[in-house]
Amino acid sequence: MKNRKDNIIKMTDSYKPSHSKLYKKGTTYMQSYLESRVPEEYGEKVMLFGLQYFIKEYLTGRVVSYGDVVKARNFFESHFGRDDVFDEEGWKHIVRQYDGRLPVKIYTQPEGKPLDTRTPLIVVESTDPQVFWLVNYLETILAQVWYPSTIATNSYNAKETIRYYMKETSELEGEDLEGALGFKLHDFGYRGVSSVETAGLGGMSHLVNFLGTDNLRGLEFADHYYGEDMAGFSIPASEHSTMTTWGGRKGEVDAMENMLDTYPDGLIACVSDSYDIIHAIKNIWGDQLKEKVLNRDGTLVVRPDSGDPIVATLKVFEALWEAFGGDVNSKGYRVLNPKVRMIQGDGIDLDMLETILDNFKRHNISAENITFGSGGGLLQKFNRDTFKFAFKCNQVITNGEDIDVRKFPKEFDSDGNYVESNKFSKGGDLKSTEGLELVFENGYLVKERTFEDVRNNATAKSQMVVA
Repeated sequence: MKNRKDNIIKMTDSYKPSHSKLYKKGTTYMQSYLESRVPEEYGEKVMLFGLQYFIKEYLTGRVVSYGDVVKARNFFESHFGRDDVFDEEGWKHIVRQYDGRLPVKIYTQPEGKPLDTRTPLIVVESTDPQVFWLVNYLETILAQVWYPSTIATNSYNAKETIRYYMKETSELEGEDLEGALGFKLHDFGYRGVSSVETAGLGGMSHLVNFLGTDNLRGLEFADHYYGEDMAGFSIPASEHSTMTTWGGRKGEVDAMENMLDTYPDGLIACVSDSYDIIHAIKNIWGDQLKEKVLNRDGTLVVRPDSGDPIVATLKVFEALWEAFGGDVNSKGYRVLNPKVRMIQGDGIDLDMLETILDNFKRHNISAENITFGSGGGLLQKFNRDTFKFAFKCNQVITNGEDIDVRKFPKEFDSDGNYVESNKFSKGGDLKSTEGLELVFENGYLVKERTFEDVRNNATAKSQMVVA
């Protein structure tokens, strides 16, 4: 998937090329790090994920040629309207001395492991004194790891939320519980993200925690960049076009029956609100086609696709309960007949998911009955400030002296008070931070992680307490 049409010299912010001449003369070394600046007292966890993608895709191998340097020089002369900004000699040095490989080392925390915020997740250091500035030149591309890290962290939080409600309202335990959890949040996000690359990165990140997906690009990324042959799974499912092209409302029964006949076993999901979902449950699934549903060697998953998610999920459950019945488990929560379940795939993000599960609990409904699908709320409704990711310089060596580098800004709060900002940074040598391992050195990936490694790191063992 690597596109060598990319010029790493131009994969940065416009002002970065001007910096090599702005550092103090005699500087020969630089070290920088990435962290989540969410205050530690919030008690949140964050996981690093996706760095191996950026290393493999953009940083490994011979990524700079003389041609790239010449093109970059011409580009920046035009861009800045002057010829004294771009460090042409520095980049030519990288080509001559390292055959176009990047002279930096990158240390990272284990990908997928939930860590306290404010933990250094990545540390980058220079290995050549002539181009020490390369460390922060690469900030732009390395900082983009915020996106897969945020998606993986959000999915981890969603899984922990679902885990809590499953433990509270179902009888599933151990491997049965973990097996069910893996398919409780399905990726519907391919069409709702900003690019194909976003779909791949976000879809792969969600799969760190879950096994259900309709995002094929995420599967390809997990295979290509982390060696996972098949990271996720799906089931046959209808869309409105497969239901409404049977002659309108009068053909709805035939469309639904065709789905049962086409897939006589296993899980299938059918969107059932093209016209009237309560009618569809009571009079079609629960009456005209009831015997076929009950006699299938599998489970029919009914999907509403409109309306208020909190109200809709409750009404759909009650209609299914009336039509198909079920049991009350030992904890006092209702569990539908195993031949039917439901999925809510409209309007789902972490907050809505928790609200629906809490509403189910208050109505004595087990979380076992419902699965969720999510698109924009899973892969798109985030930015770098969601977990406040930042990449900052923490150490330099100038004229042989180790210098701790850090910032301690003050800022005005919403009340107009002049206070210490939370945007402070760490200083000193951070390579010895617990958990950090060298993964990249002078153009080579020196430690590769598999998707299984990442998933093992992400395995949650804590029991989340939800207020």
